[in-house]
Amino acid sequence: MTTTTESEIYESWFQRYGLYLAWLVALVATGGSLYFSEIRGFIPCDLCWYQRIFMYPQVILLGIAAYRGDRRIIGYVLPLSIIGMLISIYHNFEIWFPKVGDMMPCRSGIPCNYDYLNWLGFITIPLMALTAFILITVLLVLGRQKSE
Repeated sequence: MTTTTESEIYESWFQRYGLYLAWLVALVATGGSLYFSEIRGFIPCDLCWYQRIFMYPQVILLGIAAYRGDRRIIGYVLPLSIIGMLISIYHNFEIWFPKVGDMMPCRSGIPCNYDYLNWLGFITIPLMALTAFILITVLLVLGRQKSE
């Protein structure tokens, strides 16, 4: 008789639902970015556009993979999420330390360190994007199948 440990239960749960949760995070992040730009009228900066380039395809890819239960997509989507996360980290540094933007300033539209919103004194649009990329990355890593 085999006993199932608590870590095996969590591992199994994330393997089963990790793709769905990652897709849900990508869907909410994409919807949020469209809400802020199309409904609230916030003009995306250059770094916001780059982050969108790496987030938007994940909605489609993860949605199809979740529907099919195809974990092989993780190897293809994980680099999108990691690159988007790195861009987000840099974007947040520009918000937290405005002098960082002097190294590589935005060339069009609004400055990348412009703060449209600042909820609770620290929640900004770039921080929300970073959180989404981190969540997707963690969910994809946890959702991989065990190597046999």
